Amino acid sequence: MTTKKTDPAARAALFQDRNFRWLMTGSAISLMGDQFTLLALPWLVLRLTGDTVALGTVLALVGIPRAVFILVGGAVVDRFSPQRVLMLTKHVNLVLLALLALGVWQGALTLPAIYALSLALGISSAFSIPSGTSILPHALAPAQLGAANSVMMGLRQLSMFLGPLAAGVLIALFGDGSGGAQDAGGIAAALALDALSFGLSAWTLAQVKLRALPADPARHAPIWTSVVSGVRHVWDDAQLRTLYIYWGAVAVLVLGPLHIALPVLAESRPGLGAQALGLMVGAHGAGTLLGMVISGLRPGLRIGTLGTSVLLADIVIGLLFVPLGGITAAWQGALLMVLVGVLGGFMQVSVFTWVQKRVPPAMLGRSMSLFMFIFMGLLPVASAAAGWLLQVVSLPQLFAGAGLLLVAAAVLAWVGTAIRGVDDAVVGGSLVGRE
Repeated sequence: MTTKKTDPAARAALFQDRNFRWLMTGSAISLMGDQFTLLALPWLVLRLTGDTVALGTVLALVGIPRAVFILVGGAVVDRFSPQRVLMLTKHVNLVLLALLALGVWQGALTLPAIYALSLALGISSAFSIPSGTSILPHALAPAQLGAANSVMMGLRQLSMFLGPLAAGVLIALFGDGSGGAQDAGGIAAALALDALSFGLSAWTLAQVKLRALPADPARHAPIWTSVVSGVRHVWDDAQLRTLYIYWGAVAVLVLGPLHIALPVLAESRPGLGAQALGLMVGAHGAGTLLGMVISGLRPGLRIGTLGTSVLLADIVIGLLFVPLGGITAAWQGALLMVLVGVLGGFMQVSVFTWVQKRVPPAMLGRSMSLFMFIFMGLLPVASAAAGWLLQVVSLPQLFAGAGLLLVAAAVLAWVGTAIRGVDDAVVGGSLVGRE
């Protein structure tokens, strides 16, 4: 086993870096605002219609365009720079959320209007996600990426815990719509705060100074040609190709079943219920945050290479999944989920940083958009498949089967691919020499 502490001086230098401070501040503001809308929008639809079909339609209108257009978003980011694209999406989202908040406040919001605004938010996110995930390597030195990603991902995880709590309190205090449109002030306030968060984070983003990229005639190729070249770049890089395919398998075998089966487990098992579900989800979130913090403090912690560490972590996660379907108490599920979260959070930071260092800056938007598409595109399919499987298999069988398949996938990748040889060195030197 190898381990390497983050040098305190290097960590201090990261927080003294002007670009990082502005990016971190803007990210914290925007992430908290996002959680307000993630809670307020579904609540608004249910209060307005009482119809789960309408709620599903709204969620689909946000999620499907994001998955469909995210590769185009990556190509646009590489053409115009992540900062310019991210700035535009922040202004667009400010306007969209302000319209939503105003419509709720005035009691004039109709379901078709919510559908239209949800669709626009989904399209906007197809451009904001690749720009947001590719901006760090353009703003920071390569040696700072691991610690920076740990902080940024940790902030995201923390916002997922604090944001819904704050949004729930706000909506409860100022009106949750239970008394009709005139009693929805809390929902309007939550949406307005998210709009404000986009305005503030746009201002912080304007303070960031990105490094200039060398001239590249390919940057002005037609968008479709640019998308194809981005996919081809990932495919032609043997390590990237192998890992992207492997992560697709992980998304199908772990994230899909977890999305569906965990709520079903809490609802169907005597002695569990909603409180147990909250405890297990919270434990997973806390474990993920802890894993990200550990990755920031011990970025070189490995068992062999990075690739070996990824495979071993997934083998352990798969084995932790096996008993999950047979738990009889909430603490058992929470213990398993916190361990899954620690391993997953640690490897997320390591893998994210590796991809950012591996890919040339001119290809970063497209490569990161493909990376995110694997999870956003496959997760709904995997979740639907897990829901169908639960019609023919039991919960213990689903959890055990998913876990053992993940173990088998990791073992096959160990034996039959070059993943074990993937290390933290920047093979090909995509960022070497950039200061």
